[in-house]
Amino acid sequence: MITSGDAAILDDPVGASLRGHHAGFARRLGRAVTYQPGVATFSAVSSTPDAADWADLARLLGRGEFADMFSSPATPPPDWEPVFVLDGRQMIWRGGNRTGQTHAARDTGVVELAAADVPEMLALVGRAEPGPFWPRTHELGTYLGIRAEGRLVAMAGERLRPPGWTEISAVCTAPEARGQGHALQLVRALVARILSRNDRPFLHVAETNTAAIALYERLGFENRRQVTFRGFRTPRACAGGARADHQPSA
Repeated sequence: MITSGDAAILDDPVGASLRGHHAGFARRLGRAVTYQPGVATFSAVSSTPDAADWADLARLLGRGEFADMFSSPATPPPDWEPVFVLDGRQMIWRGGNRTGQTHAARDTGVVELAAADVPEMLALVGRAEPGPFWPRTHELGTYLGIRAEGRLVAMAGERLRPPGWTEISAVCTAPEARGQGHALQLVRALVARILSRNDRPFLHVAETNTAAIALYERLGFENRRQVTFRGFRTPRACAGGARADHQPSA
């Protein structure tokens, strides 16, 4: 059974991923870290950031650039322009492996997606709008899809990877293919894969997406905590206070 202590690392899923499994995708400056362009826009600072940390992140991203702080509660300086605020929740798999054992054999229509499928994946995301997905996001983990008459009509995949955990993300279905159980099938298949490597599934969902929340609860997820997703734009003027002895690293 998952305990609150086991899940504590999920308080900073972006930073924990970039310091661990996704270190190869990281750009760093001081205590600020973000993903490489085209992979994700998520950024993180320390749990108690000071002015120099924010200046480092601004320098890392560049002037007037987007900083997706994901679920970080840290507040940037006043000269950082707010871009969006979205209430949501973080949900975790509540334990056991019955979903993978019971249903894996039924998921025969699920296919693994690869780099050649990216144009179709981006087109589907553009229509279904599940959240941020970029040309290299598929490199973060396994992405699965369902095709109808050769067209990609549904997909879901793995995104953040804090130690011991894997986030399920980009769950989406084309409007004309909804109501056929595709999302359930894909999430179920991903849960089975994640459990098979002894990781635990988790995910994030907008608070207003009640249909998705009901689906995830049906599949064995429970609410861990409420979160607020926030994005900002870095100062357009030159950021002061960055430590000159730190240089960005890939």
